[in-house]
Amino acid sequence: MIQLSDVEKVYRGEHVETVALSRINLSIEAGELVSIMGPSGSGKSTLLSLMGLLDEPSAGTVRVNGAPVRSYADGEVSALRNRTFGFVFQSYHLIPDLRVVDNVELPLLYRRLRYRERRRLALAALERVDLASRALHFPSQLSGGQQQRVALARAIAGCPHVLLADEPAGNLDTEMGNEVLSLIESLNRDEKTTVVMVTHDARHAARSARIVRLLDGRQVA
Repeated sequence: MIQLSDVEKVYRGEHVETVALSRINLSIEAGELVSIMGPSGSGKSTLLSLMGLLDEPSAGTVRVNGAPVRSYADGEVSALRNRTFGFVFQSYHLIPDLRVVDNVELPLLYRRLRYRERRRLALAALERVDLASRALHFPSQLSGGQQQRVALARAIAGCPHVLLADEPAGNLDTEMGNEVLSLIESLNRDEKTTVVMVTHDARHAARSARIVRLLDGRQVA
């Protein structure tokens, strides 16, 4: 489903060059639950951004469903990203002035859906994470665990094929973290959503079927 071939990512400044990723060869199959592990600065988040088409590699090829992403026009890449991927980050990135249901609807605005359909999908996603009763609350009225579940609802409202999660339990206590991870596992198990999750916690990674390890921008396992 996602294939990276000889992918490199280099950040170039005026006087310094930083190699974030080097010669990554990795395939993610449909329906997998994969964890990416490695120390800070090993390139985990950069790899996730390349997979999700949020960034472009400096070299190599990223393919989604067999097609090289560089063969798409910019607008097509944006549409492919919106249609294919859902994103969950360690920071919730909720807009404080919007109610919960409006935050969840945001990615659907790019799909030219009618209001009623957007609202239906957003409420269904909130129901999926057991927060339908908080639909009209503001983020500040929720706990950290609830806000992360809203972020997860936003990621899945458009029924993505792939969920990319960057430390989704990193800011949560053990109980809330396990709750969010259980929801992610159920999406993978029940709805066959492909999941790629960055984590530094070996206990979280152990819940996945496969672990990819990075060290200094290179894949070591």
